[in-house]
Amino acid sequence: MDIIFLGGLEIDTVIGIYDWERKVKQRIVLDIEMGGIDIRKAAETDNIVYALDYKAVSDRIVSFVEQSDFFLVESLIDKIADILLREFAIPWVKIKLNKKGAVSKAQDVGIIIERGKRL
Repeated sequence: MDIIFLGGLEIDTVIGIYDWERKVKQRIVLDIEMGGIDIRKAAETDNIVYALDYKAVSDRIVSFVEQSDFFLVESLIDKIADILLREFAIPWVKIKLNKKGAVSKAQDVGIIIERGKRL
């Protein structure tokens, strides 16, 4: 299975359950793997028409996250997966959402999900 990835995508958004979190934007970091996309036709033709436009994916996710205001990272990451599966017809995604600084003694904290079907 071919996998296309976006790593270290940093986005500022309103996320969290505490009053102070509702008033300031916090940075999240996304690592996204998108699989089930056969890149051979794009490689053979060297034509973007046959490739997943990862800039378009990035732009869409950044725009969505910047405008969102979820309480839970679980809700945010689930909606991101839904956008990728539906709007870009990606068969399988794995997303890691890191909400750095959410726990004072931990360097990283977050969630990893997989959605769709590995081909």
